Amino acid sequence: MIGGAGRGRRRGRAASSLPTSTSARRTERSVSCWYCDCKIYAFNDTLFGLGSKHARSMKAWFSIGVSLSLISLVGISLMLLWESIGVFYFRTGYLSAWLKNLMTSGNSISVVDTTIIIMSTVFSIAFHEFGHAIAAASEGVEIEYVAIFVMVLFPGAFVALNYDLLQNLPLFSMLRIYCAGIWHNIVLCAVCVLMTVLLPVVLYPLYVSGDGLMVTKIPQTSPLSEYLSAHDVILSVDGVKVTRTDEWIKILNQDTTEKSNGPEFLEGSQRYVPTNSGKGYCVPDSWVDASKNLWQVRDRLPCPDELIAFEKAISKDSAIFTKKTSRDSDQKELEGKYCLIAKDVVKLRKCGNGWQMTEDDGNSRGCFEDEYCLVPVLTRGFFWIEVSYAKPYSLGCLQRGGNLSSSSRSANNDLGHSPCEGSFVYVGDLLSAARSVRLSPYRPRWALLFLADIPYILGNGFSSLFHASAALAVVNCLPVYFLDGEAILETSLSYVAWFSRRQQCKILKVCRFVCTVLSVITFSRIFYSTTLYYGFV
Repeated sequence: MIGGAGRGRRRGRAASSLPTSTSARRTERSVSCWYCDCKIYAFNDTLFGLGSKHARSMKAWFSIGVSLSLISLVGISLMLLWESIGVFYFRTGYLSAWLKNLMTSGNSISVVDTTIIIMSTVFSIAFHEFGHAIAAASEGVEIEYVAIFVMVLFPGAFVALNYDLLQNLPLFSMLRIYCAGIWHNIVLCAVCVLMTVLLPVVLYPLYVSGDGLMVTKIPQTSPLSEYLSAHDVILSVDGVKVTRTDEWIKILNQDTTEKSNGPEFLEGSQRYVPTNSGKGYCVPDSWVDASKNLWQVRDRLPCPDELIAFEKAISKDSAIFTKKTSRDSDQKELEGKYCLIAKDVVKLRKCGNGWQMTEDDGNSRGCFEDEYCLVPVLTRGFFWIEVSYAKPYSLGCLQRGGNLSSSSRSANNDLGHSPCEGSFVYVGDLLSAARSVRLSPYRPRWALLFLADIPYILGNGFSSLFHASAALAVVNCLPVYFLDGEAILETSLSYVAWFSRRQQCKILKVCRFVCTVLSVITFSRIFYSTTLYYGFV
């Protein structure tokens, strides 16, 4: 993505003298079919003066980065080799998953998120090149220009240095310059982690955290838009309290990956299967007797209007199984299936082992003698979740002066009995629902809703900056063409006394070629899997 410090001249570019003070303000551009760049001279004097003024402290600072960069180069190279071996066994390695996670921070495609990603990437590249420039200036190497380029579709930047001065430096001084960019990216990642940890403390005077996830944005196309609105707070999913966005995604993904093992029944041309997650409800006998049996419905979907189909289940050894029915006829097939109102059923006691257990629940998931444990029956690919939420900024809740922290304790018992709380059942594709809503673990202490997006922007900003900086450090650790890893490997080989100069060149060429090919294969797989994940192909 980016070029290392001063390596352009080592590849045969003509040497150029340091621009004078009058020419240092000019800007040059070069354009070709696959490459264009913009050379900036305005920062030469400033960067060189800053590095020279604090040369001693800068040398000590960048000496720390040499060891970490060398360790990272060896580790990433071994991971790349192991990843490539796994290609022949058709398995995905840890490096691909790690790089994919770094390069796709999980943000949705929106104007705010796109702006955050672009700014994070630009800042990461700028801080990376700033490290090269300051390290070179502290060693007395003159800066020729800072270049911003686009190669095909990939942007980047590099710092061009005085090649003659650079080659006359001791080997360790050269390593300090080459490793400075990776070191600065590592430091930037550490700062992002620290700021993320301290974010609750920084935001504490104006925001509350730890009692749910506030909806900061929900488009009309979202499948959850008919249940939730902006500034609502999600308290729990299937009885499990959620306080972080990763918990929300984890719970919904866990339900989606459940494998169906229940019996099927047929009505018309559609096939239905009972949910296999064991999420049952203890329904009284009177409800079952009064409900409408599915076999009474003709030429329609099993449950009319807004009713949901349920099926009797039997409990055995703390597990839940659907009650098997005869398949001799469609009518017998549908016996034991009932249509119930979901919002009434979810207020009943839960049964089955599909619910997340909490300390208050104990170990009991059984029903009384006058109750049946019923599980919902859904079309294949659809899932059932129960979501409890609050509306702390609604007019009724503000007039009541309700406290969300105290009211959330009774979220699973008395939802719907106050203007601050409620619950709903969502039936559908959980992954699309999870991606369609933007959540934040922070909410304003007062009804200052114009402040609601600030924690989201800060949190996602630090997250995107961490991902961009980490990805930049990892990529530049690879000893491939045009990246810092190539120069670091070449300089490191010079330390090995038992290799002649000719042998060092051969080793460098082999490592550079092999790692470049393996990197292309690895990143091609990541790009392809990412496009499949987001549905671009």
